[in-house]
Amino acid sequence: MRSVLIIGAGQFGCHVASTMNALRCEIMAVDTDEKSINEILPYVTDAKIGDATNPELLRSLGVSDYDVCIVSIGDNFQSSLQITALLKELGAKQVISRASNDVQEKFLLRNGADEVVYPEKQTAKRLAIKLSSDAILDFIELDSEYSIYEMALPGEWVGKNLVQLDVRRKYSVNVISLKRDHKVIIPGPDTVMAEGDVLYVIGDMKDLRKCFRL
Repeated sequence: MRSVLIIGAGQFGCHVASTMNALRCEIMAVDTDEKSINEILPYVTDAKIGDATNPELLRSLGVSDYDVCIVSIGDNFQSSLQITALLKELGAKQVISRASNDVQEKFLLRNGADEVVYPEKQTAKRLAIKLSSDAILDFIELDSEYSIYEMALPGEWVGKNLVQLDVRRKYSVNVISLKRDHKVIIPGPDTVMAEGDVLYVIGDMKDLRKCFRL
């Protein structure tokens, strides 16, 4: 069971807590606002009303004992920056901080954040890519170049196997699995594509466009 400290119990913090609670994580939440704490209570193991910019408060929480500390403050960047730095000074193992723009992301990384999440940018990018083509059903970004894409099977692929399609050699796109009749299949070289199949492929967008003629 992973232990998590969430600082900032707004909407973002609540969504994180709700999901991690379902995954059976042990969660401690901190916020200055009593109403926010009351809203996050159903999803956390414990909660505290307090100002996390106070080093004594953070020290009392034993931040080094948590597997990950999440700074999810969205409306006060100065506090977010200060808390991020304090967490690292107090020995936090992993600090993930929320940013609202590129400048904030840069400063948070410089001040101790191990990772920065930028929900608005990430959501906008995901939506834009999904809407750019009917063939792209969803995607998971792995890094700045490569992603896993959920793709509708092109009509011209029906009845062909991976050896015949040869997309790995031609386009540097790897088919890692497919979904057929609500079941996930790990395809072999001789697996024949069928109408209605959904493919999961890994590659970069440039190669994907060539492969699927987007």
